[in-house]
Amino acid sequence: MAAVVVAAIAGGALRAHDLERTTVHLTLAADGAFTLRLAHDPAWLVLRLEGFAGAPGAASTTDPVLRDTRLREWAPLMLDRVVLWVDGQEIRAATADYTPPPATVPAGQFALAAYTLRGQMPSGAKTLRWYYGLVVDPYPLTVTLADGSETTEWVQGDAWSTALPLGGPFAPPSRWTRLWQYLALGYRHILPGGLDHILFVLGLFLLRAELRPVLVQVTTFTLAHSLTLALSLYGVVSLPARVVEPLIALSIVYVAIENLRTRTLTRWRIALVFLFGLLHGLGFAGVLTGLQLPRADFAVALLGFNLGVEAGQLTVIAAAAVLVGTWHRRPWYQARVVAPASLAIAVVGAYWAVQRLLAP
Repeated sequence: MAAVVVAAIAGGALRAHDLERTTVHLTLAADGAFTLRLAHDPAWLVLRLEGFAGAPGAASTTDPVLRDTRLREWAPLMLDRVVLWVDGQEIRAATADYTPPPATVPAGQFALAAYTLRGQMPSGAKTLRWYYGLVVDPYPLTVTLADGSETTEWVQGDAWSTALPLGGPFAPPSRWTRLWQYLALGYRHILPGGLDHILFVLGLFLLRAELRPVLVQVTTFTLAHSLTLALSLYGVVSLPARVVEPLIALSIVYVAIENLRTRTLTRWRIALVFLFGLLHGLGFAGVLTGLQLPRADFAVALLGFNLGVEAGQLTVIAAAAVLVGTWHRRPWYQARVVAPASLAIAVVGAYWAVQRLLAP
């Protein structure tokens, strides 16, 4: 537990997580020509590419015109950022173009910038392996063949994809395969990607390290965030990230400060945990809505992602219980464990709240 808090305090800009919102789509034509579309949050793109471009400080700009000018100038850098390994040899794209994010997007979606790379596959290409070293978070790689058949594989950050066949129609992935993919995405959104959610769950645990208080709070939190996650994915409710993210940070501050005042699980605490769960659900929804999933995938995505999130939360709680659970009856537990840990969590949450409120 202490390691998590220390990592939060020591971690660079003290950001909970920088959502990459990466989507990759490779389209092949009958003559072997390919089009590769790499979509990202434009601010994230600037942060990642400025080092390769030798332009430190570029990420500080808040001017979208200047940002898009730089990203357009950096388009050739993308030719070296991806690897298309086809039948044992690397195939390079010939051109790269930049498309700025649209001025308006549908509710619940994100304005993504895109690089479009074009090139030529060798005649009779049979298999493809893909590598994209720019990203860390899991992302969907969609490949569309000339016959119109399509497959999507979730690639785990800077890992290689599996070998994808290019010579015939794709067999659609099974429901179990898709469920597992979304479950892994949900788990990784908590561990290691969701430091703000980790600190919130630790705040719930620290109130009282006993089964009933922890179970009641986590169950309440789960019901609430599952509700808003589903409503957001289906377009029933939507709030901009600039509203949701600061409120999530403030929820962390509240539960941590309350831990300094009481060790009693009150009805008021349960009600607030439910309210905070609604907020965190809107935060979780940003992951799925940003992927622009086909509607047919909504149900399996909701189930798998929720299961992954719950598995991540339970892992955090289990780790906390192993570390300090045996001490919770000691007379010094509140002063030496709960108080310093809760104070540290509150400080980190307050920093995030200010940071997010001031973000452009």
